[in-house]
Amino acid sequence: MAKESGLGWTACTVDDAAGSPQTIVNDITSIEFATPRAVQEVTGLDKSAMERLLLLADMSATLNGVFNDATGAGHDVFKTVPSTSVARTTTLTVSGQTLAAELLYTDYPLSRADDGAFTYAVPGVLADGTVPTWA
Repeated sequence: MAKESGLGWTACTVDDAAGSPQTIVNDITSIEFATPRAVQEVTGLDKSAMERLLLLADMSATLNGVFNDATGAGHDVFKTVPSTSVARTTTLTVSGQTLAAELLYTDYPLSRADDGAFTYAVPGVLADGTVPTWA
């Protein structure tokens, strides 16, 4: 595989509150996601360097988008975040590589900038204890 840009994402789908996947790749303008592992320091007194164990895996994401209230678009998917308590399958695909995970979206903050831009930045965290894995 060669080095690539982040252009041309094929998929960004998020389930709506009813569990139906909605393709919102056109509404998302930027995304940040991380798949960190917790670490436990276990360095003994007999060591001269750090010793650690890998612990639980996690995932977090923030989807930044432009307000679009069409059926199946970003607003339609996220408007129920404040009123529902459901995990949502989130699938990201770029260059034939797919990362899918069950996320709990914790807020749907909308922002109207002084230039008139109407956007959101929806944070999500891993929901179900399944290790996020690229396929």
